[in-house]
Amino acid sequence: MTTKKTATAVNEEALKAGVDAVQQGYEQAIAATREQVEKFAPGATKGFEELSVFGKQNMEAAVAISTIAAKGFEILGKEIAAYNQKALEAGVANTKTLMGAKTFQEAVELQTGFARQGLDDLVAEGTKLSELSLKVAQDTAGPLNARVNAAVEKFGKPLAA
Repeated sequence: MTTKKTATAVNEEALKAGVDAVQQGYEQAIAATREQVEKFAPGATKGFEELSVFGKQNMEAAVAISTIAAKGFEILGKEIAAYNQKALEAGVANTKTLMGAKTFQEAVELQTGFARQGLDDLVAEGTKLSELSLKVAQDTAGPLNARVNAAVEKFGKPLAA
């Protein structure tokens, strides 16, 4: 019977030693994990904050671009409406003048002059609208270019290192 007790005692001691070893390994793993998290957390938080600020700046740039584009399209719309109004008024005035022509030759000469003036006005207006459109495009590209440059500067450095 003493042999049995001794075997049981040995088994209990072995079991206790095994449990202690597992518990010690578990505690070491938890401590190592905690240490890694503590090392990583400040950097991750800082990185998240920087990314959040960068995203906010991108949103602000998008709003600025939208505002600039809306104002530019408003100016273009007003310019087109003004041109159409001017062309309509010129057409009415030309019709009245044409109705006062005494000969067919005079009517043809008047109509030729009207056509020439209309074409000159159309070319001038087309040039003006092209210049306005280019300015709107350049103005909207400014904030976009700034954000692209900021992204390249911010995220390009780690890739190059």
